[in-house]
Amino acid sequence: MEYRRLGKSGLKVSEFSFGSWVTFGKQVDGGDAKSLMTAAYDAGINFFDNAEGYEQGNSEKLMGDALKDLGWGRDSYIVSSKVFWGGSKPTQKGLSRKHVTDACNAALKRLQVDYLDLYFCHRPDVDTPIEETVRAMDALITQGKILYWGTSEWTAQQLTEAWGVARAYGLTPPTMEQPQYNILERRKVEGDFLPLYELFGLGTTIWSPLASGILTGKYLEGIPNDSRLNLPGYEWLKERWSTPDGREKQAQVKELAELAGEIGISLTHLSLLWCLYNPHVSTVILGASRLSQLEDNLAALAHKDKVTAEVMARIDEIVGNKPAGPQRF
Repeated sequence: MEYRRLGKSGLKVSEFSFGSWVTFGKQVDGGDAKSLMTAAYDAGINFFDNAEGYEQGNSEKLMGDALKDLGWGRDSYIVSSKVFWGGSKPTQKGLSRKHVTDACNAALKRLQVDYLDLYFCHRPDVDTPIEETVRAMDALITQGKILYWGTSEWTAQQLTEAWGVARAYGLTPPTMEQPQYNILERRKVEGDFLPLYELFGLGTTIWSPLASGILTGKYLEGIPNDSRLNLPGYEWLKERWSTPDGREKQAQVKELAELAGEIGISLTHLSLLWCLYNPHVSTVILGASRLSQLEDNLAALAHKDKVTAEVMARIDEIVGNKPAGPQRF
């Protein structure tokens, strides 16, 4: 396992990290959570990703119980939460100062920690001024409840506004963004954000490197009964890959699988290593409901030398989606 700086910060994050979206509280119980986190930690993973919106907080409770039982030194791992979807009442969602603060305190209790290393705005909130959110995050940093704050699925324009507010008023700017990034979804990370890495030192903790399992190739012959595309509440994932665009991407996945076979690795490993090839990726968040899945994902690190510039160029030819550059507004 190698470690990368989280943007321009001094924090070193493992190149692979472990997240609990979809799995903890849905497919994974307390015992399995401990086994998965232990395997990740023993392999060198030091960042564990979570959110208030994952299974209505139950994902954080499972992770918190595991962290307590495992007894790792608090200085040896990084844990995150995200704020946006906390409940149905007006004060339980969004990025108002109240909800940002309440959600942080609730996450600390569920995760059973004294502070959060990383705290993300899970989505942009059009009803709350960005200045209010920036001030709320800065206050939590001042109070010692969080160390770094960031965003998830914000636009380059929104991030630039947040940085402008922070610099104008002497507040802490966002350190990192958590966008979706994989072979099939590249525009934001490789296009829109391109100027921000140099201007702001933006770090990225990318999610869905396997496109919800599509880039493992396991859906080429149909949808397995135990896959996340068949989970209650995730019908939107299944519908996404049933569209004409989804079917076109499946054809691309078949070609990618053939390329992976040519160079002697699995499509899963090719897809994960493709993400790591980008120097602007601070860490790739893995998700697994079984130990065998996690172990297989981690095994990709042994094949970095097989993903060369030539292989990357062939992938570009297959998918034909390399961004030309930042979008102009």
